[in-house]
Amino acid sequence: MAKDLLLTLRAVGLDEREAQLYMVGLQLGSAPASEYAKNTSLNRITTYNTLEELVHRGLFTVVKKLRGKAYTPVAPEYLALEAEKNVAALNRALPELKSLQKAKYRKPTVRFFEGWEGIRHVYMDTLTAKTELLNFANSAAVRSVWPDYDEEYVAERVRKSISLRGIAPDDETGKRVHGEDKARLREIRLVSSGDFDFTNEINIYDHKMAICSFGVNAKGDGDVFGVIIESKEVAETQRQIFEMAWRYAGRQNSKH
Repeated sequence: MAKDLLLTLRAVGLDEREAQLYMVGLQLGSAPASEYAKNTSLNRITTYNTLEELVHRGLFTVVKKLRGKAYTPVAPEYLALEAEKNVAALNRALPELKSLQKAKYRKPTVRFFEGWEGIRHVYMDTLTAKTELLNFANSAAVRSVWPDYDEEYVAERVRKSISLRGIAPDDETGKRVHGEDKARLREIRLVSSGDFDFTNEINIYDHKMAICSFGVNAKGDGDVFGVIIESKEVAETQRQIFEMAWRYAGRQNSKH
């Protein structure tokens, strides 16, 4: 329990020495620095200096007596109040802190996920989208390796009210999926499966681009992996590429 309490105190801003002294102080009440030193692993000089710093920070009070000083920790409720103030201050600063992420020369974040569980992790990340999903996909490929894709993923996307625009091959599965667009909060445009038979999936959302490869290629084999690239510049470029393809797909559909 004592170890857990030390970890909790460190989490609210006390270092290891300060946390030790605070816990000892709650047990001693009001005591001189020498008593604190006896009840901790700290020497007298370190104990005195640390207690003075804690007094300066308002976490201890000190009373001068004839033979020295007596130190008393503030009530635990005060620590809780200070922690709440720190959280509130951090929340107020979040917009400014997040704006730093948009610096012109910020390096993109690239995360790689291997295997089927990695693929599922990438899909779950798309469900955090605050923008619509823009999607290049082979409707048959994902459903061949994830039979419950519609029930587990698509239904959750709809529940979260995340809309999708997608481009997919005009094959049997593509036509069937396209026919369910309205109920699935999406709009799919089909393109010739002979010319555009995608073997992986790309999703563009927020400041991210996610790629999933299902181990399917022309030879019937391949690696199963996912990649998430987080970069405002990359995502915006991919959005423009998607919009160009979207217009092309619209013209192709209008001919049929």
